[in-house]
Amino acid sequence: MAPRKVNNPRKSAKYYRENKEAREKKKKTDNKVNARPSQKAKRAELARERRKRGMMGKGGKDLSHTKDGRLVKENASANRARNRGKK
Repeated sequence: MAPRKVNNPRKSAKYYRENKEAREKKKKTDNKVNARPSQKAKRAELARERRKRGMMGKGGKDLSHTKDGRLVKENASANRARNRGKK
């Protein structure tokens, strides 16, 4: 199930809601990135850890990889903003 739309979206969400062509282009790019074996492995690792910590399916904070390899809880907006440009 897709997440609910927020009442007060941030700048990029506003942009993609208003620009259909850009949204379609982003969707194609995201599909390619998320299909990579390395990305699938990363998602599986995070899902395993969320299940282990009892966080899976409850919403809340993301698990974020630190530079030393640990996984820590972090607000989704901060985690995703910092990691957005990495490929």
